[in-house]
Amino acid sequence: MTLITVPTRDQVSGPNQALFDTLHKRLGKVPNLYATLALSDHALGSYLAFQNAPSSITDKAREVVNLVVSQVNRCDYCLAAHTLIGGMVGFTPEQILEVRRGRATFDARLDALAQLVKAIAIERGHADPARVQHFLDAGWTQENLIDVIVAIGDKTVTNYLHATTQVPVDFPAAPALAD
Repeated sequence: MTLITVPTRDQVSGPNQALFDTLHKRLGKVPNLYATLALSDHALGSYLAFQNAPSSITDKAREVVNLVVSQVNRCDYCLAAHTLIGGMVGFTPEQILEVRRGRATFDARLDALAQLVKAIAIERGHADPARVQHFLDAGWTQENLIDVIVAIGDKTVTNYLHATTQVPVDFPAAPALAD
């Protein structure tokens, strides 16, 4: 059940209309979750600035974060969107499913990242220090660790937004994980 109505361009503030135009140009549409953020005069712009800020982690590593966190938080919207984006950054469908489970055995660095992200998300930030050390031993830096935590926060925002609002998913559904 949708609790919140997704606004159209005409229903949002002037600054948000400009952001809608930019998103439409860049993505070909304004995804429902972004449009929902525009119900606030400030949230969409703040979120986009947060999401698009420079980071020491690659787009592929960010998609590992996005997929793992969205799986832990059971966010159908973000799983759908990031399954699509995961393919765009080079993951195969099988790799995406493995990453969603918190592993990436096809790449040792990404595997350490996926394991750490899953631990942080499940433990709400209280990851086992040995898991953090494993991440660092895999070649990640302390800067990367901080940027991973920021990326977890970014994805948690949209996961919670969807869980609370239940806006319609406007991406192809992500495949279910087999147990």
